[in-house]
Order: sequence, then structure tokens, then C-alpha cells
Amino acid sequence: MSIANLDSSIIRFAVIGAGHIGKRHAEMVRRNTEAKLVAMCDIKPATELGIEVSEVPLFASADALFASGIEFDVVCVCTPNGLHAEHTLLALENRKHVVLEKPMALSVADCEKIIFKALQVSRQVFCVMQNRYSPPSIWIKEMVQSGRLGEIYMVQLNCYWNRDQRYYNGKNWKGSQNLDGGTLFTQFSHFIDIMYWLFGDITDIQGKYNDFNHHGLTEFEDSGFVSFNFMNGGMGSINYSTSVWDTNLESSITIIAKNGSIKIGGQYMNEVEYCHVRDYVMPELPASSPANDYGSYKGSAANHHFIIENTIDTIKGRTTATTNALEGLKVVDIIERIYSLRDLTKLKK
Repeated sequence: MSIANLDSSIIRFAVIGAGHIGKRHAEMVRRNTEAKLVAMCDIKPATELGIEVSEVPLFASADALFASGIEFDVVCVCTPNGLHAEHTLLALENRKHVVLEKPMALSVADCEKIIFKALQVSRQVFCVMQNRYSPPSIWIKEMVQSGRLGEIYMVQLNCYWNRDQRYYNGKNWKGSQNLDGGTLFTQFSHFIDIMYWLFGDITDIQGKYNDFNHHGLTEFEDSGFVSFNFMNGGMGSINYSTSVWDTNLESSITIIAKNGSIKIGGQYMNEVEYCHVRDYVMPELPASSPANDYGSYKGSAANHHFIIENTIDTIKGRTTATTNALEGLKVVDIIERIYSLRDLTKLKK
């Protein structure tokens, strides 16, 4: 197909995993004039999922989807974390591009398998890190990249959310080690991605972990203090917890640098709370998207329409992936190294 024909073509999507986030992917595809939703897949029946099968066919397995003969270009993988690698590799083997929900996988080894297969079949893997599209994130990226802040001294990432019985009740995978993977994978990988995107890789990691009020709900910690050095200079920390009572408290990043200090906070790192930088006047930023609302709890910014747009634009040769597979791997690598320390210690009960 010529570039001209590709540019005017409709990109066909299938969604594997029709839970909350899978439905959001499906809706964002429906709203895009250059996209078409052609199929969905989930082990649960349509009546339980609340899906109208007259719109698109619903398959009970990924194998059944690929054996159906339905033609599509992109697969959105929205299944439990521990199944991401399996379903992505299956999609790549069938020569489909993949939009892959966070985390990319639960191990660096699985991420490497995905990258190798994508290169082998010449297909793209788009890792979903939608917080990069938030106006404060775009602004702080320019501030750091331009060198306006000067030497970075300290970076503190604070993630304090509520995830209680309401969140885990009735969920057959969240809270399990093999399918969920842990608090940093499921709740806070978006913010670790922002930190890596801004400041690069980390080293000299030290950590302290605890399980305060998730006994019987999860197979891993609910809280941690982690400190480290950045390979590019400066030191940092991640302080996180899902033991906050009733509702999310904050997700924030504080930066202390040679030429000034900045704090981006709010519940979802969506507000610039402090900016005092030498010879600089803070501009007025566009409004941030609201948080994803799942009823009794909320998640990160509802920016998935940007992900679908970027996927289409990249496939059509207009741009490149906002978060490529190598960056997705690095987020998993950082979390894996942090958790390797956790696994050497016994959590207090």
C-alpha cells in the first residue's frame, strides 16, 4: 500500500481484555474517525461485561480471535499484567501492531522477548503511559530538557493512594503476585515512567517496605520508601502507599535544582503547585484531563484518546511512538530492581 493510500485508510483495532480499561480503549477507538473497532475478547460473557455484541463480535479467547479470519491491524492488550507478554507475543506472531497497557510485562526477560519479536516481524509496540500527555508533564519535560533548571540536586516522587476492600473485592487477579505483580506495577508505574522520562536511569537503590492494611487482600507490600542516585546526577526517592484511608491523597514530584524548585502535585500529578525558577515566569497551562473514574476508586489521567491518535499517526508515518517498547522495558527494569530488594527482606505484618 502506498503512503498516500495508507494515510487515508482506516486502522482496524481489536481489544483483548474487556474490563474497565479495555472498554476505555474500545471507546477511544470508536471516537476516532481514522479507526474502527472490529472485535473484542474476554473470558467473561457479554452480559457480565455489559458489552453489546451486536456492535462487534466478542471472542472468549485470544486464540479464537486470531482464528476468526477477521482482519485488523492493531491489538490493544488490556488483560491482567501477568498476561501482557503472552498476549502481546501472540499478536506479534500474527503480525499485528500492539497497544500494550502498563506495565509492559512483569519481568525484563519478558519485555526483551516482546522487543525481539516486534523487530523480527517489523511491527510496533506502543506502551501506554498516558500521563506523558498531561500539560504539567509536557511543561516539566521542556523545563528539564532545555537545561533551564540547571543541575538537578534532588527529586522526590510521592504516590499516596487508596486501594482497599472496594478495589480488590470481586477482582480475580488484582492483588496476586503472578498476575498483578505489585503496587509499583499496577498503581504507580505511570509515575515511575515520568521520572525515568525526565531524569533517566537510577542506581544505588535502597529500600524499606511494609504491608500495613492489605493482609488477605494482596500477596505483596502496600507501602515503601526507596532511595537512589540518578546516573545522570542527583539523588532521588520514591515514597508510596496504597494504605491511605478512603480516597487518594496525592501523586507528586518535587524537583530541587541549581536554578530553582518545582512541585507538580494533585491526586494524579496534574497540578503545578510550586514553581520558583531564576528569571522565569510560569506560563498558564491548558487544563489537565480528569482522572479515570472507576466508581469507588479513581486512576490516572483519562488520556487514552492521545494513545490511539499516536498509534494511528505512527502507523501512517506521521510521527513516532510516544512511549516505545525500550522505554516500557526500562520502567519494568527499575521496578524489578526495586522489588529485588523487597524480596530479600521479610515484610512486617
